[in-house]
Amino acid sequence: MAARLRELRQRAGSPTYRQLAQRAHYSIAALSSAAGGRQLPTLAVTLAYVRSCGGDEGEWEAIWRRTAAACAAASAPAAAAAEDRHGDGARPPYAGLAAFGRSDADFFFGREKLTGTLVEHLKEKRLLVLFGASGSGKSSVLNAGVLSAFSGVSPLVFTPGPHPLEECALRLAARAGVAPGPVRGELAAEPRALHRMVRQILAGRPGTDAATDPEADELLVVVDQFEEVFTVCRDARERERFVASLVHAAQAPDSRTRVAIAARSDFYTHCTRLPALVDVLAHAHHPVGPMTSEELRAAIVRPAARARLTVESALLTTLTADAHGRPGALPLLSHALLETWSRRRGNALTLAGYRAAGGFEGALTQTAEAFHRALSDDRQQAARRLFLRLVALGEGTEDTKRRVPRQELDDGPDTAYVLEQATRARLLTVDGDHVEIAHEALIRCWTRLGDWLDQDRDQERLHRALTEATTAWESLDHDPDSLYRGVRLAAVKDLPRQALTARERAFLDAGESAAAEQQRRGRRRLRRLRRLVGALVVLLVCAVAAAGFAVRAQHTVTRQRNEAVVLRAADESVRLSPRDPSLAAQIALAAYHLAPQQRTRDALLSALSVAPAGPRPVGHTPAVTADGRTLAMADGSRIDLWNMADPRRPRRLGTIGGDGVGLNFIEFTQRGTTLIGADTERRLRLWDVADPRHPRLVAQRPTGHSEAVYSVAVRRDGRMAATASYDDTVRLWDTTEPAHPRALAVLPGHAANVKPVAFSPDGRTLASGSDDRTIRIWDVTRPHHVTTVAVLRGHRHFVDALAYSPDGRTLLSGSDDRTGRLWDLGRLPRYRRLGVLGRHADIVANVALVTHGRVAVTVGVDGAVNAWDVTDAAHPDPLAFLTNPGGSVKEVRPLGTDGTVLTVTAHRLVQVWYTDIRRALAEACDRVRATISRAQWTRHFPRLGYAPPCPRRTGNDAPK
Repeated sequence: MAARLRELRQRAGSPTYRQLAQRAHYSIAALSSAAGGRQLPTLAVTLAYVRSCGGDEGEWEAIWRRTAAACAAASAPAAAAAEDRHGDGARPPYAGLAAFGRSDADFFFGREKLTGTLVEHLKEKRLLVLFGASGSGKSSVLNAGVLSAFSGVSPLVFTPGPHPLEECALRLAARAGVAPGPVRGELAAEPRALHRMVRQILAGRPGTDAATDPEADELLVVVDQFEEVFTVCRDARERERFVASLVHAAQAPDSRTRVAIAARSDFYTHCTRLPALVDVLAHAHHPVGPMTSEELRAAIVRPAARARLTVESALLTTLTADAHGRPGALPLLSHALLETWSRRRGNALTLAGYRAAGGFEGALTQTAEAFHRALSDDRQQAARRLFLRLVALGEGTEDTKRRVPRQELDDGPDTAYVLEQATRARLLTVDGDHVEIAHEALIRCWTRLGDWLDQDRDQERLHRALTEATTAWESLDHDPDSLYRGVRLAAVKDLPRQALTARERAFLDAGESAAAEQQRRGRRRLRRLRRLVGALVVLLVCAVAAAGFAVRAQHTVTRQRNEAVVLRAADESVRLSPRDPSLAAQIALAAYHLAPQQRTRDALLSALSVAPAGPRPVGHTPAVTADGRTLAMADGSRIDLWNMADPRRPRRLGTIGGDGVGLNFIEFTQRGTTLIGADTERRLRLWDVADPRHPRLVAQRPTGHSEAVYSVAVRRDGRMAATASYDDTVRLWDTTEPAHPRALAVLPGHAANVKPVAFSPDGRTLASGSDDRTIRIWDVTRPHHVTTVAVLRGHRHFVDALAYSPDGRTLLSGSDDRTGRLWDLGRLPRYRRLGVLGRHADIVANVALVTHGRVAVTVGVDGAVNAWDVTDAAHPDPLAFLTNPGGSVKEVRPLGTDGTVLTVTAHRLVQVWYTDIRRALAEACDRVRATISRAQWTRHFPRLGYAPPCPRRTGNDAPK
């Protein structure tokens, strides 16, 4: 039939498709597709084509009907085979991944309450915008629930697709018996056209009596998968006109239209950007949440009962537990039930059949993997290309399914076979001339498909754009002006040829031929131009180009020289800070102002590190109270207590005299009234420091460890402490009465030295790190029956440090493998590895989380103090990489919650660091005793204009 249409066009003088479109009032794409032969056009399009070419409409109507009958007869066997998938002819009571339709209403249970609410909403307000997560059952409740309740109302159901106005026009024109072209034009021209067209359709329906049946004189428009107006529709104006038409049709005073829209909840924000929708959204929207337990039981049991089947009680309990409270779980539940039904025992659905199908999430994955394994290697590649083509890549949202016309797919036998098998497995649905994924749950749950999508998303976007360009090229009768050229043509050349369809390869070949011809014409023009250009013009151009190049080169050299001077000065400020902190602060601040970048920022923060003036704390082990105001420094067997309210000028409060036995570790209780430590003789010591000026030892006792005690941790309430030892164990202590600590439990389990221990903020768990490269999480809610909750693996060397975030959901660890790691402990016993903090050249000796857990600090033997923004713990961002002139850094402790930290070097030196650049900039000039002189400026910033960052400072202006 298509060949005869093309012959008719030739006999009419071969008019262009633009001329035919003007005569027929149909789009170029619709007319060219009719003559393409890939799919049977509608009768209206065929007659419009014939009429435009001067043919006999009566003859062609007979030709079209014979062709349609032949196509229907050819597709009947395939449809019958797909319907009888299970071999026994029984209709399954569950829909699987597909949504329930109007014909499935007898098997649709569990949403009666929601359906009633939505029906009342539509009757009262006429406009409903239904939001729900993918897989929450939006389409099913509209088609099988709401539409069934409006049995007397004529429904108009469609999805928007890439051209929502055209889709709407096609449906309306079919109802009105008119050509869709003018209808589409009217809808695009003004929003009121849809309302008028609906009234025209209803007025022409025979046998309706609005007086006896008001609902019979109305039209119910259902727009499913409304998110397609954002994911596949590229025309913002068409999108806004479509939405405005729907809203006006429902809100008009004499409205005869009820409109129900179903959209994914993650597109709610997108909907608020549509002017016509945002004003009514507050009163029109309704959420679809997860089913309750009772609703789930109804959805499981009642369809089976309708089919004279029973559901085993163990299966019902398991399914309800698996699906309860999980948004988007309904397609997984329905598919699992369908697969269990196919494995039924007599008339019973059993738990054994459910498990054989793969379980709740495994059933879908098992079905998809079984389909994939049954394919040969070539057909597996064809399957990959097919499924990737059926996914619309998200832009800040989840990926969605994409409805694809059959003509977009290749005609090869591999593609046809894969399509048939995927349809039989109910992974894909074929609706007329379109193919789509049965449900978006397949995108979320099939790991293999997720891996395909993640391998090269940019390449997939290029491929999708190529497909759209090919369709446009074909619709314009291979117009050369629509071919790719230049950068776009070069970009798509990298796409694998085997991934392209024959249509796309033809489009690229035509583009390359056109580009080659354009290059040949360009070369010919260039040769003619060269013969016309005189020698004087060439010399003038060369002279101007040389002058311009010289000026640019001079500017480039100056800029690069100035940048090198600034960076060198920034590095010098770090080396200068121990000797002259005032001058170092000004040099670093000036460098940052002249070249604000990572390196100068790090230099500024490094130069502003506080080495306390006057009497200063020294020692090897620090302990800081929760408010950061009191510091305890252990130096050998002696402990000094310091007031750190002003870190630059600490004041000694008191001293705990030494008895000759060294201290390994000390830690304050949360209130700061008790100090707990362990000495080199493996004894536990407790001091009362409520009055820091008169501290006193209140208890000491043997820990029972057989090797050295590495660290001590104290629970936030102060009632429990933990000691970690090189004897591979952790011991718990009851410190409710500091004067009488009692041993609670010994925690074995590690295979090597246990080093760091840390209590979670809620005190329910304890983390311990070991030289066996693992981190153990212990449940200490019952101290006499402690159990291991999880064992974290990921470090390649000894674990040396641990720190919890304030909410207890994230753990930070440091290791001899030169990295820090972040762990998600929010769903114990399951854990998840998050980001890795690198950048250290040697062992990560200690770690801390500051600024309410948003900043991680790692220190190492390499002398580096590194800060990271861990707001997104899975992808930490470098915040600052600071240099410590004092050498290796062994300890780090937070000083309060403002991002300030205290470090201790291997040489027993204490320094205080800022991690917030804004605070550093605000306080930098407070360090200055005298403004940098011109001579000093010239020495550090040669050939740069004198611009002191802290002017008018003298020796008398130094902060008191």
